[in-house]
Amino acid sequence: MFKKILIANRGEIACRVIWACRELGIKTVAVHSEADRDSLHVRFADEAICIGPAPSPKSYLNIPQIISAAEITNVDAIHPGYGFLSENAHFAEVCRECNITFIGPSPNAIRMMGDKSEAKRTMKAAGVPVTPGSDGLIEYEEEAVKEAERIGYPVLIKATAGGGGRGMRIANNRQELTSAYQTARAEAEVAFKNSGVYIEKYIANPRHIEVQVLGDNYGNVIHMGERECSVQRRHQKLIEESPSPAVSYELRQEMGRVAVEACKRIGYSNAGTIEFLMDEDGSFYFMEMNTRIQVEHPVTELVTVSDLVAAQIRIAAGEKLTESQDELMFVGHAIECRINAEDPVTFTPSPGRITSLNLPTGPGVRVDTAIYNGYFVPPHYDSLIAKVIVHSRTRERAIARMRRALEAMVVEGIKTTIPMHLKILNDPDFQSGNISTRFMERFMS
Repeated sequence: MFKKILIANRGEIACRVIWACRELGIKTVAVHSEADRDSLHVRFADEAICIGPAPSPKSYLNIPQIISAAEITNVDAIHPGYGFLSENAHFAEVCRECNITFIGPSPNAIRMMGDKSEAKRTMKAAGVPVTPGSDGLIEYEEEAVKEAERIGYPVLIKATAGGGGRGMRIANNRQELTSAYQTARAEAEVAFKNSGVYIEKYIANPRHIEVQVLGDNYGNVIHMGERECSVQRRHQKLIEESPSPAVSYELRQEMGRVAVEACKRIGYSNAGTIEFLMDEDGSFYFMEMNTRIQVEHPVTELVTVSDLVAAQIRIAAGEKLTESQDELMFVGHAIECRINAEDPVTFTPSPGRITSLNLPTGPGVRVDTAIYNGYFVPPHYDSLIAKVIVHSRTRERAIARMRRALEAMVVEGIKTTIPMHLKILNDPDFQSGNISTRFMERFMS
């Protein structure tokens, strides 16, 4: 087992990794920007090193600075969390070259799944259902028109290096396709320095279902059930839950089998998530694979009574999976609300100092956060400030528990999305499980 781990991240996920390391008896090193000097992950880590000014490219994305911090503190491994460098194959390779274990999959797996077009081809070859679309990148506008007419409108133009909805456009006809193709390429070039796009059939009213997988270095892979992530705004998730109200036992078995088989075929190890779009008839199609821990991992932890971050660390240290698929148990229902420092109506960021804070407690309530009373929410990073997660025996009880928790949560001095979450929880369609990725459109009009 490792003796010391550097956490190449910030905020609640950095604290989450620290808690897992504490339980495993592992020392931790926090890296931080100048803006995060007073952050909780800095306070609770055993050591802390400033790696640069506030902008991410000069701090949390600065590979030489992070590696220097790792070498100065003599760590055994680096945990990248999510975002930042967590899916950067080059960073994983640099860690390996410096004899530092990267807590995640191999650089090859990251690179293979990071290219959306390549990932789709790989999954198709592994027998995973994929959305009808182009076999590779679309280089020219004329080719885009030809492919769209073959697939049938509406179509979705997607950046091969994309994420978070950037470089993604819908075209309902040939006239819209020209503009959508050019816009997607331009946006992808700015966001990812990669203008490559591909085309796939647009499913009008899908659910976003993802399957959590764990694989060790000995070829063992298990799935840990699915998460429903359909409640999202502009492809950014707002609420996640497990299990999905739309997935039957039989469908769960099939989705899990497909996900496990795909991971075995590509030799995947550590934690990962295979994301599917599910049509109204129950058909599901591969969308992408995230080769890291997910923001929404706590809902899976609660329904499987597990610690995914500790599992990541154990796998990276060379241990085998401790549970087989048959031994894994699923208990109750869990829901997570992402609390962002944003205006709940306009969704504009709301940085600033927190002047009063009360975090919810009570049976079945968990809060993953790095904020505290007096904390200044910086404007430089993602607006996520807390995740409220609840667990109960049934979905109905979990919704009631989440409502109770959010009503008791007080964050003053800044605006948050708590009012929006309460509005969603009170919506009859959400309560009945009648949701899709278009669910939030009714709140945005």
